[in-house]
Amino acid sequence: MVGMTALWLPILLSAVFVFVVSSVIHMVLNYHKSDWSKLPNESDLAEAFRKAGVGPGNYHIPHCASMAEMKSEETCKKFERGPVGFITLMPNGPPAMGKQLTLWFVYSLVVGVLTAYLTGRTLGADAHYLQVFRVAGTVAFVAYAGAEPVASIWKGVKWSATLKNMFDGLLYALVTAGAFGWLWPR
Repeated sequence: MVGMTALWLPILLSAVFVFVVSSVIHMVLNYHKSDWSKLPNESDLAEAFRKAGVGPGNYHIPHCASMAEMKSEETCKKFERGPVGFITLMPNGPPAMGKQLTLWFVYSLVVGVLTAYLTGRTLGADAHYLQVFRVAGTVAFVAYAGAEPVASIWKGVKWSATLKNMFDGLLYALVTAGAFGWLWPR
């Protein structure tokens, strides 16, 4: 068993490495451009949201407050007529990239802490690089990519976007595993 205090460096460096890899993915490679589409008549739809006073939040259309309502003839017609979907609206104004990037880095630190905890409880200080890589990589992959299919299963997110996000999660897991294997206390 390896204590958490002995793993502070791989926790920190894995978060830095993940941050760099994700920056390259989103600023240089741009393979996520097709994940989102522009709405036709975007300005008309935005004006309709403003006019209706719709604020930030998660919305479902058509919305049902209960299973009984979902089964009603009126609601079934709404589903047949469409549109059917989920809408997430954020606060007005330019994206708060500083806040989002900070939260992403903090999340990567949390993944590093969880990876350190499980890997440190599973392996001893005498563990070889590949043993550490395997355990740390598995934990990090589950944390970065494990829940991605839920968005496609329940919210209609395109499977192509989900698979790309899972591929990103694999890359993040690999650099996390590499950092832990490299800096594992011996």
